[in-house]
Parts: sequence; C-alpha cells; structure tokens
Amino acid sequence: MTLRWRHMTDDERERAYSPSSCLADGDYRPFVEAYRQRSDRAWSRLAETSCRTATVRYGDAASQTVDVVVPPHADEAPPMLIFFHGGYWQELSKADSRFAAWDCVQRGWAFAAVDYTLAPLASVPEIIEECRRARRTLHREAATLGFDPTRIFVTGSSAGAHLAAMVATDPGGPADPVRGAVLVSGIFDLEPLIGTSIDAALALDAATAAEYSPLRLDTAGFPATVIAYGADETSEFKAQSEAFARALRDTGTTSSTLEVPGRNHFDVILDLAAPNTVLGDATTELIETHGSRHADL
Repeated sequence: MTLRWRHMTDDERERAYSPSSCLADGDYRPFVEAYRQRSDRAWSRLAETSCRTATVRYGDAASQTVDVVVPPHADEAPPMLIFFHGGYWQELSKADSRFAAWDCVQRGWAFAAVDYTLAPLASVPEIIEECRRARRTLHREAATLGFDPTRIFVTGSSAGAHLAAMVATDPGGPADPVRGAVLVSGIFDLEPLIGTSIDAALALDAATAAEYSPLRLDTAGFPATVIAYGADETSEFKAQSEAFARALRDTGTTSSTLEVPGRNHFDVILDLAAPNTVLGDATTELIETHGSRHADL
C-alpha cells in the first residue's frame, strides 16, 4: 500500500484526507456524541469504585490538564496508558476521551486522557510540546498518583496517534522510555494536508511538516507498537499507517499492523481496551508483553 497523494488533484487529496468521506452520509457527529456519552458513563462508573481519580495540571492554560484514574492495588503499582485525542488538532477534548477508562482499570491499568490547546490557538509544534509536557508531568507525579513511571504506554486516534508518536520520540523526555504505543488511524506524514481545508487552522508549511512528521523522523529506538485502522477508511489513511509500520520495522521496532473489519476511522478507537475485540486484545497483548517490570526495553 503506497501513499499516492502527490499524484492526486486537489479535490482528490481533499477527499482522501477527509475520514468522513467513507461514511454513508458523511456525518461524523454521531461518533463524537458516542465518545462523550461513553466517556461520561465510564467516569460516572469509576466514581462509584475505590479507584483514584485526579486532574493533573501541566501548564497554566485552562486546556493544559490531564484526567487520571488509577485502580486500587495492593503491591505492584500498575502501568499507565496515556490517551491523546484526535480531531485534526482542532476539535474534541479530554471529556470526549475517557471512554476506555473503565476497560483499562478492569485490566489493572491506570489511564489518562490529555487535554491540549486546539488550533488555531496553538500550532502543531506547540501542541506537540504540550503533549510531551503532559507526559513528563505524569511521569514526575507517578508516585503521588500511584502508578509505575517506568511502565508508561501512549495511544491516540487520528491526530492523537500522531501526537502519541511524537511523545514517544520526545528528546527532552525522562530517562524512563515510553514502553509501547497503540497508534490508531494516524497521520504520520503531515505534508499531504498542506493546502487542504484541514490546513486552514494549521497553517503548515513544508519545513514544519517535515520536522514534525513521525514518518520523516529517525525511528531507531521507537517502542514496541500496534498500528491499527478501520477497514472502512480512505486508502491514504491506510497507506499512512502501513508506511509508518514499515519505517518502524526497518529500524528494528517490534510492530504489528491491524486492519479492523467492520470499523471506520471514527469508531475503531472505541475498541481500544474493550475485551474480545481485535484492537482491545492487541492493546492488552502489548501491555502484558512489554509492561512487566522485567520486560525487555
């Protein structure tokens, strides 16, 4: 599967990078509503348990917060899965991003949903730096929050997958590396977005796109990764994932690629930690394999 955007007309490229073009009616709003409803339901259920919930601030802006839940544990502190939401860096929030929290704590994992400043109020490089700062803050506060800072995993959907990948390659990050990544329906090369309607709020140029595209970076040392996308996605979104998976394998990263049947760009992420689903089982295997205290890094 090959990226073909350089040979597309502007209209073809616009459609190829519009995930809703694969929906029958082109309306993604019901999926956004499902994110919020499931997130609210998960957080409400957690409030009735002995799990610890907290909101952690990593900066002064109102958007620079993270919602955290940590399951009760008698001895060994649990691993942490940090979620970065999508929305092409200009929509959604942490309140739409807590739907996997219940499933995570049922598996014995801590979970965090990261908020960040949306474009055009922040540029893509600024958003990346915010997300990196959020992870650094969580690592620093791990003992207080009650999870293991040496067993942090990152995940995200669409633009959130891009952000998770950039967090995993943070040159200013703590000495403990990210243990693994689950990257769902991601954008790993930003250049095709230049000139599309998506770019109106982003104002990307070729140099910025190259510097902040995971596909253009040296991926040596990248953590073990699951790359997933829905079967009902555009060929370019599928090709972006396949290209990044190849780049990871070429530099020695353990990487698996999943095309999830019956799922599209918007609903595949709902299976992130859900039992008896293709994506949920893959996430579980990644964390169980690479999230033990004695796992090879």
